[in-house]
Amino acid sequence: MKRNLLFSAFMALALLSGAAQAKEAVVTDIAGREVHIETPVKRMILGEGRQIYLLGVLQPKTPFKGVVGWRDDLSQADPETWAAYAAKFPEISNIPTFGGFKDGTFDVEQAASLKPDVVFMNIESQTATEDAGYEDKLAALGIPIVYVDFREDPIKDTPASIRLMGELLGKSDEAERFINFSNEQMARVTDVIEKADPERPRVFIDRAGGYSDDCCMSFGPYNFGDYVRIAGGKNIADDIIPGTFGTLNPEQIIASNPQQVVVTGGDWEAYVPGGGWVDVGPGADMAEARRKLEALTHRTAMTGIDAVAHDQVHAIWHQFYNSPYYFVAIQRLAKWFHPELFKTLDPDATMRELYEQFLPLSYQPGYWVSLEAENE
Repeated sequence: MKRNLLFSAFMALALLSGAAQAKEAVVTDIAGREVHIETPVKRMILGEGRQIYLLGVLQPKTPFKGVVGWRDDLSQADPETWAAYAAKFPEISNIPTFGGFKDGTFDVEQAASLKPDVVFMNIESQTATEDAGYEDKLAALGIPIVYVDFREDPIKDTPASIRLMGELLGKSDEAERFINFSNEQMARVTDVIEKADPERPRVFIDRAGGYSDDCCMSFGPYNFGDYVRIAGGKNIADDIIPGTFGTLNPEQIIASNPQQVVVTGGDWEAYVPGGGWVDVGPGADMAEARRKLEALTHRTAMTGIDAVAHDQVHAIWHQFYNSPYYFVAIQRLAKWFHPELFKTLDPDATMRELYEQFLPLSYQPGYWVSLEAENE
């Protein structure tokens, strides 16, 4: 009898302890919305599968813990990373997948059946989410949306998004440790550029070059456009594309005569089978990537420009535009733009350190390639 009473008392204390740990928090998301949510979050839906880039940092031993559903983009947009996670965490194949909020294929009823505490949504989907009534429908079911941003204005919004997700998951210490690492790595570029104040080369960022026959998608003053500025370059599209993303025509590129061309690439076989895109990313075939990069220099937009004449044409992993690892891309750009200033900077070593200190996967090189071999 005494044993049963002691056991009952122990269980009651355990339940009370668990209840005490959970609390309602009011957070401000990246869209500036106040969101009431019980923390720490136990069950979540990822509005984009590539949010796993951050979850891998925040909870590296169990990156998919609490993920009850996610958008099905990772396996198509970044199949190498998906395969690496699937090999180590095969349970990801059992996580229910969704279509996108922006294309109207998200299933509210399916989401509700998974009983999530929160849906993490990228901010670029906010307008479509509101127009489709998803916010109101989910709110009526007691499921809050929290907006984060790694794509629209990553330099400003990524640290805030890391802190926000860290707070909601009870991983604030992990979030701050990663932000400190990011800041330290950024300073290895910004401190040098500020002190040297070098002449800035004209740079054309060829967004997903070869993905289609059209030319050429690029970035305005944000995202990779901002990376170019921080790395000591001048983005030729700054005064042409007002927002984050846009298009340049071949005549504009030729007239700007860029001294550096950086193509963003990845394995997009799922989207454009056999396309001209440059496959760079973890474990990529560098010889094939260089071959496809060279082929892109024969497009009309590349006619007679300095970058092609001097082999200053490079390719870099497209997903740096949509992940908290952007500081590695900035280091790589800085070394391409100003090799004399950054002789001792080793972006590959930075990427390796990122993996070894923060991520559950083994590092595989292949995130960039250049037509100038010594700059790889």
